[in-house]
Amino acid sequence: MSRVYNFSAGPAVLPEEVLKEAAAEMLDYKGSGMSVMEMSHRSKVFDDIIGEAEADLRDLMKIPDNYKVLFLQGGASQQFAMIPMNLMKNKVADYIVTGQWAKKAYQEAQKYGKANKIASSEDKTFSYIPDCSDLPVSEDADYVYICENNTIYGTKFKTLPNTKGKTLVADVSSCFLSEPVDVSKYGIIYGGVQKNIGPAGMVIVIIREDLITEDVLEGTPTMLTYKTHSDAKSLYNTPNCYCIYMCGKVFKWLKKQGGLEAMKEYNEKKAAILYDFLDQSRMFHGTVEKADRSLMNVPFVTGDAELDAKFVKEAKAAGFENLKGHRSVGGMRASIYNAMPIEGVQKLVEFMKKFEEENL
Repeated sequence: MSRVYNFSAGPAVLPEEVLKEAAAEMLDYKGSGMSVMEMSHRSKVFDDIIGEAEADLRDLMKIPDNYKVLFLQGGASQQFAMIPMNLMKNKVADYIVTGQWAKKAYQEAQKYGKANKIASSEDKTFSYIPDCSDLPVSEDADYVYICENNTIYGTKFKTLPNTKGKTLVADVSSCFLSEPVDVSKYGIIYGGVQKNIGPAGMVIVIIREDLITEDVLEGTPTMLTYKTHSDAKSLYNTPNCYCIYMCGKVFKWLKKQGGLEAMKEYNEKKAAILYDFLDQSRMFHGTVEKADRSLMNVPFVTGDAELDAKFVKEAKAAGFENLKGHRSVGGMRASIYNAMPIEGVQKLVEFMKKFEEENL
């Protein structure tokens, strides 16, 4: 079996150890005589799987007791509508637009009330995070929204915005569990799991209890009401059982690595290898302001579209997959999530050095 180094932005690399465990349990999960893919979500066996997954996530993130953990379908994109439907009591919300996903969330919110764009980095192709220390936060805003790590553009909020007392809502899809976070600073912190935690098809929403009410926008579907899923402990309808099982395995793997403090250290080490090379390379250069660089997504270019295409093609032939940048920006992007081993980044840099020597 030959495994490639998978730099995909999502669905993305998973820990090999987890994949092997899942493979071993595929036909018979813990003596149940069936696969997790086949079992009832109402069974005692699955109840243990989802309960343990939630307990491990709470432990990893030190989630306070007054927050609920919801395993939902529809991906992060469904939250763009679900958040305003549930939270827009005054029908006003403030958005900080630092990339495509924040922009999409902002556009979606306009369907449900007044969405204000109070800061943006679109003027420089989202290559930086704007100063959010003193923003014109609306007095009647129901919440302030950010996308904390921008997968396409490779930027990351290093300091959370000053929301002036308003509820902070954050999409953390591409930095989920990559470092410790203080959950109590957020009203809602959510993310699609397919980048840093598990297979595609699920979003995890961590929501403060006071935000879970029956007082939602008129016409909000039952399935898009947080209270529906909170009351039913994520089992209102058939959840994505296999994805929950896989995420649970990744949570255990993360605990075995030493938790989120250890992961942050490891991720910083990995990112430094690539950024240090980009900073001294004569051919490649990063596209993000240094202070705002993501540890998870590293976009870079040569400055020549033909050379970029040649690099992507030769890299693929050498076993480095999914390095082509997002179609909206071009160039290259290496997503180096938790499960990407440090050797993968080291080997990529070796290949980049070789390519530079041969093509300068």
